[in-house]
Amino acid sequence: MEERIHRQMTIEEIFSRFPSKSQKLAQEMSNAGLNCVGCCASTWETLEAGVLSHGYEEEAIEDLLKKLNAILDEEEDRTTITITEKAAKKYLEILKEDGKEGWGLRYGEKAAGCSGFEYFLDYSEKAKEGDKVFESQGLQIHVQEKLLPRLIGSVIDYVDGLNGAGFKISNPNVKSACGCGQSYGY
Repeated sequence: MEERIHRQMTIEEIFSRFPSKSQKLAQEMSNAGLNCVGCCASTWETLEAGVLSHGYEEEAIEDLLKKLNAILDEEEDRTTITITEKAAKKYLEILKEDGKEGWGLRYGEKAAGCSGFEYFLDYSEKAKEGDKVFESQGLQIHVQEKLLPRLIGSVIDYVDGLNGAGFKISNPNVKSACGCGQSYGY
C-alpha cells in the first residue's frame, strides 16, 4: 500500500517523505491557514497540532488530509515538461502586459536556498543552442538540455491564494526539500 499523509506526521516529515510534491503540499497547507510551514515549529509539530493550534476544528484536519493525499495521487509524466492551463493563461497575460506576445518561457534552476537549488522562470524570445523545446498549452518551454535529467517531468502551475500568488513547480526528481518548499536537492 502506498504511503499516505496522516494527522500524526510532522510538517517536516511530510516534506521529507514527499519531496517531489513539497511545493504543492506547502501551498495547500498555507491555503488552509498553517503559517507554520517553513518555521521551526514544523520540525516537531504534527499536522493535527498545527491545525488545532491555529484555531481550526477537527473537520479541518480531515479536509486538509483529503486535499494533501489527493496531491500525492496526482499522476506524473516523467517524459516531458508541462504547464497547467491556469499557469499558461497567467503567463500569456504577463507577456501581453510586457509587450512580449509570442515569446516562450525559459525554465531552469540555480544554486540557492538552504537545500541546494531553486527554480527560475524567465522570458525566452527563442530557443538557444543546447535547448530542448517542449510544447504545452500552446506555449514553448525552453530548457537547457544539460538540466533535463533533473527537470524532466516537472509541472509548472500558478497558484493564487490568501497567502500569496505565483508560479509553483512540481518536480518528481527532487529527493529533499526545505521546510518552506522553496529550495530542494537531488
